[in-house]
Amino acid sequence: MTLTAIEERVRERLANGPVTVAIDGGSASGKTTLAARWEHLFGATVFHMDDFFLQPSQRTAERLAEIGGNVDRERFAAEVLTPLAERKPVTYRRFDCHTGSLSHPITVTPVSLVVVEGAYATHPALGKYYDLSLFLDVDPVLQQRRILARNTAEEAARFFTRWIPLENRYFEGTDIRSRCTFAVPITE
Repeated sequence: MTLTAIEERVRERLANGPVTVAIDGGSASGKTTLAARWEHLFGATVFHMDDFFLQPSQRTAERLAEIGGNVDRERFAAEVLTPLAERKPVTYRRFDCHTGSLSHPITVTPVSLVVVEGAYATHPALGKYYDLSLFLDVDPVLQQRRILARNTAEEAARFFTRWIPLENRYFEGTDIRSRCTFAVPITE
């Protein structure tokens, strides 16, 4: 299914009330870009899974051994998804990768369309909160090209040796592609 057809499905669902959509996929697949498009197109409220990476004290060997364990899905569910399900304002704290700490609380009042974007967004522990889910299945050659274009060589190496293998382990171990409502191949 094309992104245009998916956007039409989102419009149809919005005609019947609030909708929460998750966009999952590998690094550089276009998740953030699509969420920004929907923020502009639909006036969506957007939440980023990057704001919920584990804090340094949470990065235990046991936790990192879990499939999809490098994101704080428990805090994400408690701070964002549970209030969203009740259509209440959301107060959460962003994780700052540079300082390794959480920001001051941010309060957001969700609108009719809420988009959660990022790898691990559709983790099986979180899937029940979404009305629709989308997996952006990026071609590995395109993924590598995009990562090299937007990062320093050192940052790109971290993606290739750490982040992408963790994402692929999560995708395969949870069968996210088939669990999502839509899977879209990203080839350009």
